Amino acid sequence: MSDPTAVLDDLRDESDELDRLVAGLTPEAWAAATPAEGWSVAHQIAHLAWTDRAALTAVTDPDSFAAEITKALAAPHSFVDDGAAQGAALPPADLMHRWREGRELLLTALREAPPGARFPWYGPPMSAATMATARLMETWAHGQDVADALGVVRKPTARLAQIARIGVRTRDFAYRVHGLTPPAEPFRVELTGPGGELWVHGPEDAAQRVSGPASDFCLLVTQRAHRADLSLHATGPDADRWLDIAQAFAGPPGKGREPRADEPGAGAAPDREPGAGRSTGGTADEGGRR
Repeated sequence: MSDPTAVLDDLRDESDELDRLVAGLTPEAWAAATPAEGWSVAHQIAHLAWTDRAALTAVTDPDSFAAEITKALAAPHSFVDDGAAQGAALPPADLMHRWREGRELLLTALREAPPGARFPWYGPPMSAATMATARLMETWAHGQDVADALGVVRKPTARLAQIARIGVRTRDFAYRVHGLTPPAEPFRVELTGPGGELWVHGPEDAAQRVSGPASDFCLLVTQRAHRADLSLHATGPDADRWLDIAQAFAGPPGKGREPRADEPGAGAAPDREPGAGRSTGGTADEGGRR
């Protein structure tokens, strides 16, 4: 993906949708616990704002971003939580202003980036398109945490195609991060988009296959729902194993969520280890941190 225009438009729309969800929240709702242990709704938005600012620095002032990497290396297990905690301590109006301003500045910087430019990150350098896709994935995933906390069911959109693509591309990473050798043969992935369209990846004659709703696949690869609560089907032992370990974000293996105890297919239970699913916006195929 060389032209970032489409994914930047998707990132803007995804951010705006989440903005509408949280803009009118009461103080009690801002303090509501989300599925990420120890994180409130405010922490989720603060994390997005913090990561947008970090990405903006990487794009506009790479030399200064080196200092951010130094901070991360000095506190590898807490720097993400620390950033979220600082933002969550702000009054909601101030936090919203910071998030809105930062994401708009980042969108502008990425749109104006020279073709072929690559920017430093917590892992390998990222292109404008890949950084935008990573921000889209994280905005959607943390938005799901917020929606779960508020009891809101979100309507799937065509923007999921970008996230599903990351999920497919990170197949081998998921195996390696679990100490497993990735299968040599390609998989066929057939996902049904929100409008009934079919999104396909891999050769048509592949023996190992995954199929199901695109929204369920995205929930799985971002570890926002347990496989048992999703309508995904695997054909072949390798494809079946992949659905147990899929992970689109960089970092060590995530614990994910436990299956719901009440009714199948109803969503994911808020049972997560500290830090699970938290990241600085990097995809697994581009590096980055949880």
